[in-house]
Amino acid sequence: MGQGVLMSGAADIDFMVHGVFPYQLFGQTVWITTTHVCVLIVMLVIIGFCIAANRIVKRASEVPGTFQNIVEMVVEMLDKMIGGVMGKFSPQFRNYIATIFIFILLSNISGLFGLRPPTADYGVTFPLGIITFVLIFVNKLRYQKVKGFIAGLCDPWPIWAPINVIGDVAVPISLSLRLFANVLSGTVMMALVYALLSKIAIIWPAALHVYFDLFSGAIQTYVFCMLTMTYITDACTTE
Repeated sequence: MGQGVLMSGAADIDFMVHGVFPYQLFGQTVWITTTHVCVLIVMLVIIGFCIAANRIVKRASEVPGTFQNIVEMVVEMLDKMIGGVMGKFSPQFRNYIATIFIFILLSNISGLFGLRPPTADYGVTFPLGIITFVLIFVNKLRYQKVKGFIAGLCDPWPIWAPINVIGDVAVPISLSLRLFANVLSGTVMMALVYALLSKIAIIWPAALHVYFDLFSGAIQTYVFCMLTMTYITDACTTE
């Protein structure tokens, strides 16, 4: 699958994004990279889980099995988290927040299974920030109208408008860079461990994977979604 997709522990491993195979599109050479491959794997896992969950829910029994318990626990956890932050606005954005939460979490912890985390590529995190930015902008116009939107830019004085515009534009950049930098730093650390200590990198790096991939990955997922919900809720608030 190409160098960099699998964390094999070889001495020549690195943390860069690599091309897997090229193809021609409108006369231009376009590369399928390790990021594309890893994103596809994560998406297939999510789709497979959703299909299985859909079948289980349709055949739900009064005495739930293990998988049904897992599905219900995930849904209840996400509903509680989203409802606690977004309140009355949560039904409108539950699907989006739950989707990015699951996608980012699985992407972050994919390093545990030998993949290069897709979120260690800025080409993945920046579009997520852009989607959030668009939702913020659209809902500001929807709930606050043009008058409220302009009033917010001029708060507390009109002279502050340029600074407020910069602050709004910085939202997708800060969201995406925070997630990207934290996940990439863990990827870099693990690549250095395997490259420099390959002869003795046996078993004990698992503890580092638990921290960088599982613990840090879960924290960054929560932070990204929490900030997204906060920004969107603030945009929907008319007071």
